[in-house]
Parts: sequence; C-alpha cells; structure tokens
Amino acid sequence: MNHTSHSEHNHMDHGHVEHGHSGHDHSKHDHGGHDHGAMIADFRRRFWISLAITVPILLLSEQVQTWLGLKFAFEGSQYVLFAFSSVVFFYGGWPFLTGLENELRKKQPGMMTLIAVAITTAYVFSSAVVFGFAGMDFFWELATLIDIMLLGHWIEMKSVLGASNALEELVRLMPSVAHIMHGREIHDLPLGEVKKEDRLLVRPGEKIPADGEVASGSTSVNESMLTGESKPVGKVTGSKVVGGSINGSGAIEVIVKKVGDETFLAQVIKLVKEAQESKSRTQDLANRAANWLTAIALLGGVATLLVWWLIVGSSFSYALTRMVTVMVICCPHALGLAVPLVVAISTAIAAKNGLLIRDRAAFESARNVRAIIFDKTGTLTEGKFGIIKVLRFGNSFVNDEELLNYAAALESQSEHPIARAIAGAGKQHLEVSSFNALPGKGAEAMVNGRAIKVVSPGYVSDTQLRYPEQDVRALFDQGHTVVFVLSGDQVSGAIALGDQVRPESKLAMERLRRMSIEPMMLTGDSKQVAAAVAKELGIINYFAEVLPQDKAAKIKEVQARGLNVAMTGDGVNDAPALAQADVGIAIGAGTDVAIETADIVLVKNNPNDVIALIELSRATYKKMVQNLWWAAGYNIIAIPLAAGVLSGIGIVLSPAVGAVLMSMSTVIVAINARLLKL
Repeated sequence: MNHTSHSEHNHMDHGHVEHGHSGHDHSKHDHGGHDHGAMIADFRRRFWISLAITVPILLLSEQVQTWLGLKFAFEGSQYVLFAFSSVVFFYGGWPFLTGLENELRKKQPGMMTLIAVAITTAYVFSSAVVFGFAGMDFFWELATLIDIMLLGHWIEMKSVLGASNALEELVRLMPSVAHIMHGREIHDLPLGEVKKEDRLLVRPGEKIPADGEVASGSTSVNESMLTGESKPVGKVTGSKVVGGSINGSGAIEVIVKKVGDETFLAQVIKLVKEAQESKSRTQDLANRAANWLTAIALLGGVATLLVWWLIVGSSFSYALTRMVTVMVICCPHALGLAVPLVVAISTAIAAKNGLLIRDRAAFESARNVRAIIFDKTGTLTEGKFGIIKVLRFGNSFVNDEELLNYAAALESQSEHPIARAIAGAGKQHLEVSSFNALPGKGAEAMVNGRAIKVVSPGYVSDTQLRYPEQDVRALFDQGHTVVFVLSGDQVSGAIALGDQVRPESKLAMERLRRMSIEPMMLTGDSKQVAAAVAKELGIINYFAEVLPQDKAAKIKEVQARGLNVAMTGDGVNDAPALAQADVGIAIGAGTDVAIETADIVLVKNNPNDVIALIELSRATYKKMVQNLWWAAGYNIIAIPLAAGVLSGIGIVLSPAVGAVLMSMSTVIVAINARLLKL
C-alpha cells in the first residue's frame, strides 16, 4: 500500500461521530489458580495438625526426655508414641509419599523422593523397634522432619503466584453475545450460536464478535491487542475484521466468514497451548541438589549396612541402626528450607519493586538470559498515537505551537483516533464554528474566524495543492501517519503522528548491552516504523511485519542460535511468543492474556524493570547456592560420622547429635536467606 492511501485509510471517516456503547508441581502450567489455592490450603492444614501432634511425640521420646532432664513413662507409652507418629507419617507425610510416586513415574527423582525415602526409613525402622527389634526409635526426628518439610513447601507455594489461566483469558476476549440482523430486526444471540454468513451489527466501542467482512459502514478498528499494529486501522465495505478487536467510532455491519476453530483467536489459543506444552521445565536448583542427596542416601545407607554387618562383623541390628542414621541424616531440614526461604524473600522483594514472579524455574533461569526480544508497541513505545513532528510551510502561522493550536481546536470536534491525538496537543482554547466532516478526507471549520482544514495526503494530491514534498517524504519513509493543515486554500503545515518511543527505553537498551545481553525488537508494524524505532534505540536486530502466529517461530529462531531468550510483550499477539520464550515477561498494563501466559509480570510499563529482574535473579541464585552449601555442607561432615567412619577412635555420631547439627544448619540457612534483603 502506498503512503498516500495508507494514511488516507487511517484518517478515514473523520468526524463521523456516533455515540458508542462500550459495550505437586508448582509449574504454572499444571494447575489453575483454584487448584493452586487448594494445594496451599492443604499444605497449611497438614502443617498445623502435624505440628500439634508432634508435641506429644517429643514429650514421649526417650532422647528428648534425656535432654530436658525429664523421666516419665507409663505402661504402653511406646505404643501411644507409635500411634501419634503413624498419624504424622501417613497424614503429614502423604504429599511426599505421593510425590515420590509421581517423581519415579516421571523418572525424575528430586526433593519429594529424598524426603519420602528418609521418612519411610525412619518410620519402618522405628516401628520395628516398638515391636521388639533391638535399637532406638527415630520418631521425633521423623515428626520434626515432616513438619519442617511441610512448612518449607507451604512457604514456597505461597510465594509463587497462581497458575496460568491464559487460555481462559483468551476466550474472555470475545464478547458473549452478538447482534444478529434479520432484515430490519436485530436479535441478541450467544456467540456460540453464530454461523457463517450471519449478518452482525457492531456498534461503536463494541468488540467485534467474529472474523468477517464489513458489509456496510465505515470505521476505524483498534487491532493492537491482537496484531501489534499501533495505528487504528481504517475499515470500509469489503475490509476484513478480526473477532476480539475493538470497533472505533462508526457502526458497521459484518458478514461472518469464520467461526469456531478457524478464527484468528482460536489459532492463537492453539499456539499458546502448544508452546506451553513444549516448553520443557528445567528442574530447579533444590531438586537437583535433592537428586544427588537421594543417590548418596541410598548408596551410603546400603554401603554402611553391608560394611558393618558383613565386613566388620557387627550385629545386624547395630549395622541397621547405622544405616538408618545415615539415611535420616541425609535429608537435612535445612535443605527443605534453604530454597523456599530465599524464594519467599526474593518474591517479596520483587513484588515490592513491581515484579510479580509467577514461575520460579523461569525466574531462576533469567540469570542466564543472553537475548531479550521486546515487542515494540506498548513495550518500547507508548502504544498510543502521539505527535512526532510538526512542519510549517510559509508564514500563515507565527510558529509551530500556533499551527498546532489551530489544528487541535478543529480536531476537538471529532472522535477519530488521529483527531484525538492532535486535539490533546492543543495548549489554547480557540473559538470553533461551522464544523464539517469531509468523509475519508478530514474535516474543516472556522477557527477564530479563519478557514482551517486538517486533511489526509489523498485530499492534498486530489486538489493538486503544492507543498515541500521532500520534507514530508522523510516522514512517510519512517512510517509515520501524516496529515496536512490548510489555512484558506494554502498548505500551511503538516503534522506527523506515530507511536512515541518511551524515554526510559533508550537507557534500558544501553544497560542491556553493557551486561552483554543483546536487545532485539519484534513487531507487527511496517518495516519503516520498525527501522525508525530500532535506529532511535540503537537496536541492531529487529523483526518487522511479523504476523502474530509467526512470533513464537521468531523466538525459536533466536533460541536455535543457542541463546537463552526472554520475551517482553503486552498483547494477545505476544501470548504464544511469551509461552515459547525461556522467560516470558509481560508488561502489566497490557492484556490479561499476555499477563497470564508470562512467567513474570512487570507492574510498571518500564523496560528498565527487565534489568532489575535479571539482577535480582542473579542475586537470588547466588543466595540459593550459598544456602545449599550450608545445608549440604552439614551432610559432608555428618554422613561419614553417622556411618561410623571414625568409630575406631570412639567417635560415632548418634542421631541426637546429628539432630543438633541439623538444627544449627537450619538456623544458618534462615539467617543467610534474610541477608538477600541487603
């Protein structure tokens, strides 16, 4: 489309004012928000009930009584202890036992496997002791371990925001009813009953119910949420319209051409679904640590049993006690809290600074991001029409401001998006009379007694009026929409409109380059517009005129270069790309769909928050690693001692001393996590 006709279409129906009627995997993809809330409540309930039952378990445990200098036992007290411990094991430990089954089915042993192995070993051995096996029970360790693990999971799940409802949000974009026309009569029908070739009435400000073709009327349609095109798109008889886009100031009649799975929005929904399913979730740090500890616990335990029993020749009960001590100690309480505490604190810090973390694994991998692809409209730019430049020809007006004031006074009478942008720039109240719309061409009026017109390039070329073409050509080449201001019959100036670059975008791009992260841009807008914005921001790699369904493919293309990719966007058209990226970041003022598909949501529309996010991710990861070293470091010392490596010189780690060491490492981990705030 040439510049003249492009701008003409965009300035279509100028002044046709009609009043509208505006009318346990915590990964985000596995649970709806409702399920997520129910899971949090379940962990909380199990924690408090198990904690209450732990009190009598501690009081009845011989080891705890020795520490407290108490001595009380009664006939059958060991059976009461066994009964209480059984409740905590089966009720409190249930999520870990089912988690074990889940992880083994997926062949991905992690934290749940480690906890389940430790509590099952402790429970089975201790139960055997109650019913006559020689040895000491581990019931109090079992109960406290379950309590702490329940607490850790509860803290962690609470700190990760609800799961993704992206697909529900997409469906919600469509209006629930359509106005069907039967001759002169209009009936409201549920959207599901609309069929191909139905004739629909779409009033100003309403959402267009289905993909179709304009049968009569003219208007401008806001398609930016769906296509990323920043300008309102002019529509006349024969133009195609997309379901879910918003009608501007003219009433139109639409013939339905696509329904159900064929519609544009249905295709987007399908793409989001595919991207969500194909996005492999890296196991998070705590799970990888748990993986190693599970292997060490099982191998270390079995080795300890065999060495003491078969090689050293100790009694089976002694060898078994050593084995169980190793396996219980292997699951440090600190590991259960090491990561959840850091997650809870980093999530709170993030939320305070306007970063909402929805997916922890993605937040963790943000530290490795090497390329960030920004959607242009509404992310790097303001996302709304604004005045880019004013040109003045001749001396009809004293300065640019006077020209703008006259144009703004005239445009204040019109509802067209371009007119609204110009009207908003006026700084002076001027008298307007004899307003007249020139359909498809612009508008005219008497402003302060002068005959003023604001018109499209088409009007100027049709009337063969002269103006300095070279100056205006440069604005067209940058993809701006241009309107002309006439005083009398003279072209006195031109106003270029476009999507303005956010002032903070420049700084953000510079900072990213300093961090060795490559900023890129992705847009549905024309090559000229994209080139102008990329040049202003110093972005070397950009993709223009990308259809919404191709955005996810562009992300894959960059990922294929071996780069860890983050995508930042705000529209429905960005949803599949956000789901495909390693880290999907939504701008909070964007659509609900983009927000629901993203891993992280930026509350403020500031690209600099992307940098804050990466820095926080790096700091958080560092803290997690430190905490895991504290938690696992305890194991490096405790496991050999529990296995009896130094028993030759009389040093054997009893379960009691192991528990004290365990508590110390838990306290250190908790303090270290708090230091993240600094």
